[in-house]
Amino acid sequence: MAEQLEPETILREISDLEGRIEELRQAANMPAPDLRATLDAAMVELELALTALRTMGADQANAAGRSTTAETERRVLRTVFQDAPVPLFLLDRDAGVRRVNKQAAAMLGTSPGYVSGKQFIAFCDLPTRAALRSQLAAVVRTGRRRRTEVRFLGREHPVDAMVTMARVWIRGEPDPMVVVAAGAATLADGPAPAAVRALADGARPAQAAAPSAGSAAGSTAGTAREVSPRSGDRDDEVMAALVHRMDVLATASELLLDEPVFNENVAVRRCARLLTAEMTEWVFIDLTPPRPGPASTGGPGGLGSAGHEPNGDLRRVVVMGQPDERGDETVHSLEQLAPEPGTLPYTVFTTRQSALRPHVEDLDLLGVCADGQPACVKMGATSVLCVPVEDGDRCIGTITLASSGEHGPLDLLDLGVAQRLGRYLALVIRAARLYQRRDEIAVSLQASLLPQRLPQIPGVEVAGLYRAATHGIEVGGDFYDVFPAAGGGWAMVLGDVCGKGQEAAAVTAAARHGVRTLSGWKSDPAEVLSMVNQTLLDEERFVTAVMAGLTIGDEGVTATLASAGHPPAIVIRPDGMVRYASSGGLPLGLFEDFEAGREEIELAAGDTLFLHSDGVLDACDLARRQFGQERLLEVLAGHAAAPLQDMLNAVEQRLIDYCDGDLRDDVSMLALRRLPTPLN
Repeated sequence: MAEQLEPETILREISDLEGRIEELRQAANMPAPDLRATLDAAMVELELALTALRTMGADQANAAGRSTTAETERRVLRTVFQDAPVPLFLLDRDAGVRRVNKQAAAMLGTSPGYVSGKQFIAFCDLPTRAALRSQLAAVVRTGRRRRTEVRFLGREHPVDAMVTMARVWIRGEPDPMVVVAAGAATLADGPAPAAVRALADGARPAQAAAPSAGSAAGSTAGTAREVSPRSGDRDDEVMAALVHRMDVLATASELLLDEPVFNENVAVRRCARLLTAEMTEWVFIDLTPPRPGPASTGGPGGLGSAGHEPNGDLRRVVVMGQPDERGDETVHSLEQLAPEPGTLPYTVFTTRQSALRPHVEDLDLLGVCADGQPACVKMGATSVLCVPVEDGDRCIGTITLASSGEHGPLDLLDLGVAQRLGRYLALVIRAARLYQRRDEIAVSLQASLLPQRLPQIPGVEVAGLYRAATHGIEVGGDFYDVFPAAGGGWAMVLGDVCGKGQEAAAVTAAARHGVRTLSGWKSDPAEVLSMVNQTLLDEERFVTAVMAGLTIGDEGVTATLASAGHPPAIVIRPDGMVRYASSGGLPLGLFEDFEAGREEIELAAGDTLFLHSDGVLDACDLARRQFGQERLLEVLAGHAAAPLQDMLNAVEQRLIDYCDGDLRDDVSMLALRRLPTPLN
C-alpha cells in the first residue's frame, strides 16, 4: 500500500529506525548472539528505508475503499480472536499489545488483561527482540507478511514458536496494526499462517477457524493445552512452589543467624548466594553505609532513628550470578554500575515500595554499563524484581533479582520471599552495625586504659602487649603502665579488674590512674597498693595487680615487687633459667585490712622481669585444657635471648595456636629487661 508520508510521519519513521538499529547493535554484542537473525533484520531495515524513499510523494490510497476493507477486516478479526485455536496478538504500529485471545494468554501462562497494554517484545527472549522489532516495522511499512522464529517467555518455561505477522487496517485507527499468530516452531505451514491470511486478506471467519481434522491446527491446539496444565497438576505445582520458597526462607534464617558474631559482609554474600542458587540467575544488593554518630542516637550510625535519607549514598556491595563466557568482565561491569536516580533499585530505595517487572520492557531500568550496554542486556534479564532492605524504621538498601525467564518470569511468590529476606537481612545488618559500633567504642575505651607508648628508660628495655578476647564486644578489665615514681625511680604495674563492660572499665581507670598518681608521692609499691585498696572499697568489683618499683643504677636494677592476689612475676635469665617471684596478698577493693605480698629482686645484665594477666594461663584448647604455667615457662625459656618484643609475640602466638584462635579472656603482658653495661 503506497503512502504519501507527511513530515511528522517521516520524523517518526526516522526516530523509530534509529531506535531499532541501536537495538540490533546491542543484540549483536549479547552473549551467544543470533547473528543470522540480526543480519536478516538489518537487511529488513535497509528494505524499509528504500521503501520509504520510493513511496514519498505517492498518492494516498482511496480512503473510502480502505474503510470498507477495514470494516470487513475488523469483523473477521473479532471472529478469529474469539474462535481461532491458535495464539493471536493484535499490535499497534509501535508493537504495543492491543488484544490477545485466550490461546495466546495460555501460552504465556497469564491472563489476557495482563498482556494487553505491554510491549509485545517484552514477552520474547532478549536475543530475538531487536530482530523481531525490525520485522514488525517491516510488516507495518511494506504490508508484506513475514515469518520468524520467536522464543516466548512462558510462565513455567520458554516456548519456541514460529510467528506469522501481517498488517491490517481497523476503522477508527489512524495507523495500521499488526496481527501476530504463533504456531509450533517446527511447522512449515499451519494454522498460524492461515489465520493471518484470513485477517490480512479479508477472508470469511469459517476460512480462518475451520482447519481440517488431523491438520496442524490440532497440533498447535495441543501445544497450547500443554502450556495450560490440568487443575490438579497446577495445584500440585503451586504447592511445590510454596514449599520450595518456605525452604528458602528457613535456609536464609539459618545462614544469616549462624554466626557467633554478626558480620555484615558475610550476611550479604550469604543472602546473595542463596538467592542465585535457589531463585534466580542474578542478584544485586545495594546498601547505604552506616551513618556516623554515637550509639545513643539510635544504634549504629543512627540505624534506629525514624525515616531514612534518600541520597546518593546507595552503593552496590555485591553482584552475584551466573556469568557468561566473558566471565569476570560481566560481573565487574555490573559491580561498577552505581544505582543512579531513575533506576529501579534507586526508586525502590527512595519510595520503600517493592517493584515486580515480570516482563521487562525498558531495558535501561537497571542502568547502562560503561560500555553503553544496558545491564539487562548484559545479563540477558527479561524479568526483574526489587525489594527494599528495611528494618521497620529505616530503609538501608535494596535487593534486586534478575532472571532470563528460562524457568518462567519472576512472580508474586518470588516477590514475597524477597521481601521477607530483605527484612531478615536488614535486621542482621542492623545488629552487625550495632555490634561494630559498640566494638569500636570498646576498642577506644580499652585503648584509653593502656599507655599509647611505653617510655624509654636508660639502662633498661620495656615492652608490652595486649590482645582482646575473641568473644564478646565489651571492654576488658586488663591494664598495665610504666611511669616515673617518687624518689627518681620508676614503676611498672599490671592489673586485672573482675568482669567486663563499662562498669569494669570505670574501675580499671580508677585503679590504673590511682596507682600512677599515688606513685608520685610514695615510692613503696606495697604502700601504693594499700592506698589504692582504700579508694576501691566502695566499688562492686575487685582488682588483682602486681607492681614493681624500680631502682636503676650503675651496678644494676633492683625491683621491689608488691602483689595483690595476682599471678606472680617471672624472672628469665639470659641462659634460659626461669623462676617465679613470690606472690600473695589479697585483691584490691575487698577488705579494709589489706597487706600486699612483698619481694625484692636484683636483675643482672640480660635478666628479664615478666608480668602477665591470668588470661595467659587460663587459655584453653578444644578439650578445655588450660595453657598453664609449664607451657608459659617453656616459651619464655626458649626466647630468653630474643629481643624483648619478640619474646612477648612468641607467647601470644603460642597461645593463639594452642586455643585455635578462641581466646576466652583478655591477655596482657609487660616485660622489662636490664641492658648490658656499655663499654667506655
